[in-house]
Amino acid sequence: MSDSVDTLALPDYAPLPESALGPAVNEQGYYVGRVERNLFWVTDSVYVAAFLATPDGVVLFDAPPTLGHNLQRAIDEIAETEGTPNTVTHLVYSHHHADHAGAASLFPGATLIGHAETRRLLLRDDDPTRPAPEVTFTDGYTLEVGGERVELVFRGPNHTQDNIFIHFPDHDALMLIDIVNPGWVPIFNSNLSEDMPGYIAAAGQALEFSWTHLIAGHLGRLGTRADVELHQAYIADVVAASQAALASVDPTKYFGKYGQNAWGWVNGYLTEITTTATRPVVEKYTGVLAAADIEPLTYTTTFMLMQSLRLDKGLGSQVHP
Repeated sequence: MSDSVDTLALPDYAPLPESALGPAVNEQGYYVGRVERNLFWVTDSVYVAAFLATPDGVVLFDAPPTLGHNLQRAIDEIAETEGTPNTVTHLVYSHHHADHAGAASLFPGATLIGHAETRRLLLRDDDPTRPAPEVTFTDGYTLEVGGERVELVFRGPNHTQDNIFIHFPDHDALMLIDIVNPGWVPIFNSNLSEDMPGYIAAAGQALEFSWTHLIAGHLGRLGTRADVELHQAYIADVVAASQAALASVDPTKYFGKYGQNAWGWVNGYLTEITTTATRPVVEKYTGVLAAADIEPLTYTTTFMLMQSLRLDKGLGSQVHP
């Protein structure tokens, strides 16, 4: 028996909109480009990190393990062309998740910086690839290295309890991870986010900063303010469709069918609500946002947001008479 995958049995998906695609990676599997002046971004077409090349050393922002040693290769490439040092002296964590921080141990001499909650979570997780930051803050921190200034800002939980806004006021850029995927729908469960009200609010908070270039952490290209606005529209449509489904779907048939099997009727009722809310969003955004036609992605995002409407906002809750 062949171990090869039968690709004919796999589903076909809609063509990707050109707006979803970024630059091609090189033979080593990465692309590095300039954001503004001495701020650069590096991607493997799925993950994105950034770095400042200063006269006093390199400040790295996130260290995704999929980029791994290509981070240093990208830094070396820029150091050679720009005539700047190639040593990473500082590493800033956007948040504690391993998929964005799991190559931090490749830079053992760097000063590690992150939110106080990032330190607590990394000490809890005890992962040697993600050493806990030595320099921490709660609300905000101004990082100054080599004549450059970066503002680290915490606006409350969103994707995680520690996810921060990284603002480059002198480079016309903002780094915000796992909220907006430029040109794409969120991955499962609203980008696997933990706090739905905070997740919804984060895009609007991002637009309060002054910037042109968004470093979003995923999917191979820089974002724009229009990308954030499109993400907001998608999320608003998911919320509106969820509100309409919560108001229209009748649970009576599930009570009648499953009786004392509480999880039986809960499953039927919530599945119908989520399916009802998902369909119009998938239809509207297919061809507009990449992977919108992969229904489980919007379905799971809809489920998370619909549950937040019920549990955080109290929509549909009734007090027993």
